[in-house]
Amino acid sequence: MADFKIVVSDPEAFKIAKPVQVKIVGEDLPYDEEIKEGYKLPVARMNKKLYDTVSPRHGVVTIRIYKPETNEKVNIRCSVEVDNNIPDGEVRVSSGLLMDKTGSTEVEGEIFRAMAWQVRVKDDKARPLIGLRIGDVFDGSIVGLKGVKLRITGGSDYSGFPMRPDIMGGVKKRVLLSGPPGFRPKRKGERRRKMVRGNTITEDIVQINTVIVYE
Repeated sequence: MADFKIVVSDPEAFKIAKPVQVKIVGEDLPYDEEIKEGYKLPVARMNKKLYDTVSPRHGVVTIRIYKPETNEKVNIRCSVEVDNNIPDGEVRVSSGLLMDKTGSTEVEGEIFRAMAWQVRVKDDKARPLIGLRIGDVFDGSIVGLKGVKLRITGGSDYSGFPMRPDIMGGVKKRVLLSGPPGFRPKRKGERRRKMVRGNTITEDIVQINTVIVYE
């Protein structure tokens, strides 16, 4: 049964995303098994003014929180809903999610347009991806991005062995490598024999790396 983690990278966001300081408040929003297992993004609600400031072109933001006790950084990727009843400078998320991540229902943090996020797909949603290769483009509606095209840049299997664009098919084999993916030489000319995957998606692949295609 196909079950893939699809990592979406937004190259435009790397250039323009700017953090905005906010208060994050927990409220009664969905936090079900689909969200916990990664098949859906949790919801973040904010007013239109903050939405326009953050400008999440694809409706996905990163909320960054530093835990009060340890100062440990926590990143939460959320899909956005606009609600003008929410005060300026405030973001509402599931109280259950906030408690799980920070141990509190109200924290200070920052929000910005997401540069990358992950969504799992399985069964009928995952099946069209089988047989696609690195470099192929598919419809982003599979992960909720309507009107967006995603290009496959790589992936990995259950054991963490990476897909390589220069090895044809859905094979798993040990090959001599001089560079990534699969091997990072520590000195010039170094080569090693490593286990890798071919360039084609099979049911053995767990993670598929993609990038948003901008015309």
